[in-house]
Amino acid sequence: MARSWLGLALLLFGCSHPSVTSEPPLTPEAKTYVRNLQLSEVGLKATENYAGQTVTEVVGKIANNGNRTIQYASVSCVFYDRYGQVIKRERVPLIKTDLKPGETRAFRLPFDDVPESWNNQMPQLVIAAVRFA
Repeated sequence: MARSWLGLALLLFGCSHPSVTSEPPLTPEAKTYVRNLQLSEVGLKATENYAGQTVTEVVGKIANNGNRTIQYASVSCVFYDRYGQVIKRERVPLIKTDLKPGETRAFRLPFDDVPESWNNQMPQLVIAAVRFA
């Protein structure tokens, strides 16, 4: 009986979704605007942190090709194993200070806990939240 409760608790509270966020989903207005946010020069970089651990970084640029100032945006990064199974999903901030119409800014998304089973391919990047200024 105790094992079934443990299994139910793991299912309900999800050990497979390490980054639970309180951000609201994209509003219809934000969903429409996302097409104006263009990612470019996106690539992977491996560095070593001060503790000697390998840090995987997704680097690139984001451009605001629309007519609204973006105050904040986050992106869901989805990492896969060689079988195409999701092994890590994490939502991270992409824009933290105002990005005005016509502006382009570099970004760096560091991950120090990517599982060894990762396929070493670019994670899927999906804009998950947008707040207008």
